[in-house]
Amino acid sequence: MAARPSVLRAAVRVGRPSCSYSSSSGSSSRHVRLFTTTIRNQRPEISSATPHSPGDHASRHNTTHFGFQDGISESEKTERVANVFRSVAESYDRMNDLMSFGWHRIWKDHFVSSLNPGLSSSIPPKPQRILDVAGGTGDIAFRMLHHAHNVNANPSVHVTISDINSSMLAVGKQRSASLPASQQASLSFLEADATSIPPTLIPSNSIDLYTVAFGIRNFANIPAALREAHRVLKPGGVFACLEFSKVTNPAFDAVYKRWSFGAIPLIGQLVAGDRDSYQYLVESIERFPTQHEFRHMIEDAGFAVGGQGWEDLTGGVAAIHKGMKPL
Repeated sequence: MAARPSVLRAAVRVGRPSCSYSSSSGSSSRHVRLFTTTIRNQRPEISSATPHSPGDHASRHNTTHFGFQDGISESEKTERVANVFRSVAESYDRMNDLMSFGWHRIWKDHFVSSLNPGLSSSIPPKPQRILDVAGGTGDIAFRMLHHAHNVNANPSVHVTISDINSSMLAVGKQRSASLPASQQASLSFLEADATSIPPTLIPSNSIDLYTVAFGIRNFANIPAALREAHRVLKPGGVFACLEFSKVTNPAFDAVYKRWSFGAIPLIGQLVAGDRDSYQYLVESIERFPTQHEFRHMIEDAGFAVGGQGWEDLTGGVAAIHKGMKPL
């Protein structure tokens, strides 16, 4: 359960203001203050108590959206999204540079620092298991390992990169070859659907920290993915999501949308020869829930959320959401 106190503190850091959780483990006890903490589990169809209910299989026939196209089956969206990321895998960083003005690198650094992976007060440091979902190219996982090994001097941190797309994983595996040997040994790759991770591969209550960065908006069934996150996390474990979000300033929002819809698809065509993929990606941002709505989805999956529940980055262009699996 390595470094969980630090991760829990990071989860609380998002919000500011008033109730407390306390727990004990062995002879030690932890007191974690969460502010205006709530646990929402009011809708039985996404109850965390039944992560693999019969309805989950049937939900694969439900309809969702692909960008601005409605009435798409979940299986069709999964395949279409796979095609998008097969197309952009080699230019993924360039794609995020275009969509965030290069700020995604700063946001990712801040995201990882806020989670402080590997922090442990014990000697030797306690191990920590991290699952980075939709993390194929390794951007977040590599930062996690660097922080754990070099900032917190904890080599007992293992990161599993999970992605449904083999092309993205291939890029991550290629890039991981440049990591120090000790970090390569602490890294593994898993091709899996985030909405239904095989329990034989990632058992329930086995993960200390679940991260997903710029990926959850592409999932065919976001509530199912949140339920899976809840299932695999240990009690006290933390769900952390970095995602494009809703700009809070109307004037800035108008400029940002003009750039997104007017320039990004055109640049995608000119730079990568792929207008359609970039068009989908900006539409997927527009269709993603607001910060308030996504907070409630996290609560509905069974997580405790502290305070406001999210941190806006660059005026809401992106946001960090965190939730804790109750002890």
